[in-house]
Amino acid sequence: MIGILFLLVNLLFTYKDFYFLNLLPIALLVVFAAFFALDKLFLFVVFCTPLSLNLEQLNIGGIGMYLPTEPILFGIMLLFLYKQFFGNIKRDTRIVNHPITLAILFNLSWTFITSLTSEDPLISFKFLLSRMWFIVPIYFFGIWFFRKGVKNMYTFLWMYIIPLTLVLLVTLVKHASYGFSEEVGHWIMSPFFKDHTSYGAVIALFVPIVVSMAFDKEKTPITRSIIFVILIIFSIALFYSSTRAAWASVVGAGMVYLLFMFKIKFKYLFISGLLIGSFIAANFTEISYILNKNDAEHTTENFSEKLESMSNVSSDASNLERLNRWNCAIRMFNERPLMGWGAGVYSFYYAPFQDPADLTIISTNFGTGGNAHSEYLGPLAEQGILGGLSIIVLVIIVFYRASVLYIRLEDNKLKRLVMMLMLGLVTYFTHGVLNNYLDTDKASVPIWGFIAIIVAIDIYFAPNSKEKEKVEKHLP
Repeated sequence: MIGILFLLVNLLFTYKDFYFLNLLPIALLVVFAAFFALDKLFLFVVFCTPLSLNLEQLNIGGIGMYLPTEPILFGIMLLFLYKQFFGNIKRDTRIVNHPITLAILFNLSWTFITSLTSEDPLISFKFLLSRMWFIVPIYFFGIWFFRKGVKNMYTFLWMYIIPLTLVLLVTLVKHASYGFSEEVGHWIMSPFFKDHTSYGAVIALFVPIVVSMAFDKEKTPITRSIIFVILIIFSIALFYSSTRAAWASVVGAGMVYLLFMFKIKFKYLFISGLLIGSFIAANFTEISYILNKNDAEHTTENFSEKLESMSNVSSDASNLERLNRWNCAIRMFNERPLMGWGAGVYSFYYAPFQDPADLTIISTNFGTGGNAHSEYLGPLAEQGILGGLSIIVLVIIVFYRASVLYIRLEDNKLKRLVMMLMLGLVTYFTHGVLNNYLDTDKASVPIWGFIAIIVAIDIYFAPNSKEKEKVEKHLP
């Protein structure tokens, strides 16, 4: 009887062009899964992430929310917190006391404090809430999920890779129909990705994962063949994403891999960095002159010219606009160095900080162009010196702990897993110098998931080595 009544009401609403009631059965199924199969719902969210759609991008409701992922993540967050304090999920102090967790909690705490002093507290608290509904379900619940075994870790990765591969195939087919045009390549990944830069960043994030799996001799020949096909799809998609930062980040990940393979010690890297830095400082004028003479444009079809355009700060609008945003972030920081302007408010307040000399053909006087294009300068402007440092410290701790963990591990399968996750994170956080996407589900779900897997292995699967000091001494 209830089913018939619902069908009649739904038909009436559909006739009146109100279609959201059709989602009620799915919503009820999600609620059921949340209470009785939370781990399945967790994997469902991961699977949906590459396929999620932004309401604002689709001009629906004017709300910048990704469906179906973000509402489900919000629900998982509330349920997990309830179960942690009142339910059957036992709290593990090793998770809370882990250095990576402490760095995350400090970042969240400082975000809360600067939201109180924000120029627009409503925006800042919305930013804090959205950051929490990524971190709590993916990081904290993720650790609880991954502690059950390596199988769950690989399941998480495959739940993202499979739908992402479908998205890449659809995008490549659409792009091919336009002859792989450079101009079309900036928007052809819509509606799954908002632009080619976020698209390229996520592809680069998973390239080390797919490469590692493709060369894993423990897998069957058939499985490896399938993964090689996926690797080819990822490689073609990365190339045609025309995202120069993504290309560079993959090269950076390859260099980090070589550092570990050749066991190059940190002190040699430090000395090399000092020498390179000294050379640049001593020849800064000559280097600036060379860069200003570079007029290669990223819109060219020539691959080598695209690479050259990465250092074009004389005419490339994309590079110049990025410099404009960075300069705005620095000026905002200089005005409020301690507390910043408030989490998430950069895009609403950077316009008056634009220097007319920095403006480009893609700049806007109203400051409607977006964020600071940096995972590091954005928090610096929005949350002051501690906000910027909290991100840098978090990244350093993640890579330090992952490096120590890689050396301590004796199980080759776990070592391979930690290495490929670390290299994936290298691609994102080097890319993060030029762009920032942690406010989107596409990047946040895998990033916090990768970090959660590393922490879970560190807590539950790594040997308690008495040679820790010796191991840390041999870190590259």
